Amino acid sequence: MITRIRTRISTLLRSDGGGLEDVPGWAMMCLAAIALISLIALLGRGAAISNSVQAAAFAAARDASLSRGGDAVPHAIAAANTSLNGNVKCQTLDVQIGGNGLHTGLGQAGTVSATITCVVSYGDLAFPGWNLPGTFTVTKTANSPVDPYRER
Repeated sequence: MITRIRTRISTLLRSDGGGLEDVPGWAMMCLAAIALISLIALLGRGAAISNSVQAAAFAAARDASLSRGGDAVPHAIAAANTSLNGNVKCQTLDVQIGGNGLHTGLGQAGTVSATITCVVSYGDLAFPGWNLPGTFTVTKTANSPVDPYRER
């Protein structure tokens, strides 16, 4: 079968007969290939955005678990923004810190959770700079343990 395809392609390339009847078929195959490649790129970009938001959630949870007192939320927001910088352009970014790790006593284990909600434009999903209408939301959560023997 491969030999037959190779022979057909070489005949089309070397032929002086014009072969106009084959042009619509080739054009449709090219359009289908472009559409398939675009779909693969779109899905890959969506996965990259999801992974970037998950990494930002891990960074926010870790930074919040290392902070002391009431400065956990500003540290988590800064860590999330730093992690997302250059990877994902969020129209709105919401960082929520929860868990019992910041309020446990000395010697008690606890965890801090960070939930990040990022609203991304479809234009940034397809190809950055395109102004396609609509948005989609990516929400990711991560947990980080708090050292039970550190100063609170």
